[in-house]
Amino acid sequence: MAERTARRPRLDVPAEQRRSRRPHYDPDAFGKLSERIARFLGTAKFLVYMTAFIVLWVVVNITPIAFDPYTFTFLTLLLSLQASYAAPLILLAQNRQADRDRIGSDEDRAQNARLMAEVEYLTRELAALRQATGEIVTRDFLREQLREVTEEMLARSGETAGLLMYDRASREKREERERRAERKRRAKQARAEEPAAVGGLGEPFAGETSEP
Repeated sequence: MAERTARRPRLDVPAEQRRSRRPHYDPDAFGKLSERIARFLGTAKFLVYMTAFIVLWVVVNITPIAFDPYTFTFLTLLLSLQASYAAPLILLAQNRQADRDRIGSDEDRAQNARLMAEVEYLTRELAALRQATGEIVTRDFLREQLREVTEEMLARSGETAGLLMYDRASREKREERERRAERKRRAKQARAEEPAAVGGLGEPFAGETSEP
């Protein structure tokens, strides 16, 4: 009874791994070998070797030293074995290639996702920069404003010069009118004084006597 109790597995003790009796092989190494074989089966060299082998087999077996007298039954068996092994090897190579293609497509998809994220980030940054620079005075805007101010100053200076010229002309006209009025006043005064001077010349000098 004690032996049976001791043989029971305990839950706090990890179970020992059982050794597998199946043959062990390296899947990676076997896959590489299958790819090499499949790659060789798809070349012109394999077709040349296969054709030479079959021709030699037929030539030898139609001579008296034939070792396949049953209408090439052994050759058919060899070709069937070769085809039966070639098909799984080709499928295994295709599966490995499909796995590599899937991994490559996953990496390309991840890279495209990263690129899209970077493009979106740069787009947001560019939009933020445009909004930030929208209120900053640019060189072209400053040049345009300075040009407008200069044109306005020139226009105002032209108006001021015109007003000054108008004031000078009006002042000269006013002075000319005053001079004319002064000349007229003097000429009038001179005409008023001229008869008195003429009348004084007609009177006799003092001490002179008039003739009877």
